[in-house]
Amino acid sequence: MRIGQITGEYPPMQGGVGAFTQELARALIALGHEVYVFTDHRAAPPATSDPAQVTADAHSWGWGTLSRIRRWAQAQKLDIVNIQYQAAAFNMAAFIHILPLRLDSARVVTTFHDLLVPYLFPKAGPLRYQAVLTLARSSDGVIVTNRGDEGRLASEKTVASLRHIPIGSNIRPELAPDYNRSVWRAALGFQPDDVVVGYFGFLNASKGIDTLLQALRITRNNNLPAKLLMIGGRTGTSDPANIVYAREVDAMVEDLDLHDHIRWTGFVDSAAVSGHLAACDILALPFRDGVSFRRGSLMAALAHGCAIITTHPQVDVPELVEDVHVRLIPPDSPTALAIAIEDLADNPELREEMGRNVRALSAHFAWEAIAAQTAAYYAEILDTPR
Repeated sequence: MRIGQITGEYPPMQGGVGAFTQELARALIALGHEVYVFTDHRAAPPATSDPAQVTADAHSWGWGTLSRIRRWAQAQKLDIVNIQYQAAAFNMAAFIHILPLRLDSARVVTTFHDLLVPYLFPKAGPLRYQAVLTLARSSDGVIVTNRGDEGRLASEKTVASLRHIPIGSNIRPELAPDYNRSVWRAALGFQPDDVVVGYFGFLNASKGIDTLLQALRITRNNNLPAKLLMIGGRTGTSDPANIVYAREVDAMVEDLDLHDHIRWTGFVDSAAVSGHLAACDILALPFRDGVSFRRGSLMAALAHGCAIITTHPQVDVPELVEDVHVRLIPPDSPTALAIAIEDLADNPELREEMGRNVRALSAHFAWEAIAAQTAAYYAEILDTPR
């Protein structure tokens, strides 16, 4: 198949949707398909390691981009186009929601990385979710990445075809042959007896970093030598709200007197992320909206065999068994998070067992399997009359 991917971000831009699209493209190409990507102008031309053919021609995601996308799809003679949808990645652009209606040269599948509504104009209210529904209803097929979004869209009777396909880890485990955990930790300024609690991902209000900072303060007050390793870029490329939240995080660090107990890696390549994840004793992901397989940071933690503390899911996630795979806590509870950190700090055998279990679980989210499911769904859509 000749497959088009439309994404609001793509490497080297920082963002989970862009990294996902690149990994999916590579895996689809490995299956013998041709993949073409239309994305933001800030995405560099494809490197030799990226076999997808990238057109970085969107300068504003305004209405003028619509005609460029139409010409691109026609010129590439695409069989199917997959919109990788996340409102922030498209700079809240309104035209994206009617794009399937204007792409008459190819079938259109939309992957919803979340169902967060776009900002359209002040007091838009219910129109925001209606914009998301317009995109879903006008697409020939819809992919969701988690059961919560699947349940919500399944209740919308006019969605033509719906498929749940998970995401994988955008960070492949790749420790250097000479990787030495003790040396790596020492280079970050940690002492041998420090309990290193990691966090991976951008600073976003939905991810509970304020809860994590307060929990760190509690553990320090309880004489646990806990240190926090903040892994990855701070705000990403696409969501300006992250910049505002990052300032709030900085202020909280100062208010809680935690500056000397936190290390920030900044945006680093995948190999460095792997090294940092392996250096942690515990990974804390206290999502406000509950743990979900739509979170790329969680998928990376699974793949790297981390001992994970995260929050109770809003929708049942039966694959994650408490104290077999993860330690679950209520959201927005610094005390519960501090207790979980202290308990796992005292149980290295449990941490190792949880790490082995999540590494085994991550095999179910391999990119080869994800690409095969996605390609099979594309084929079903192409075989179905409009």
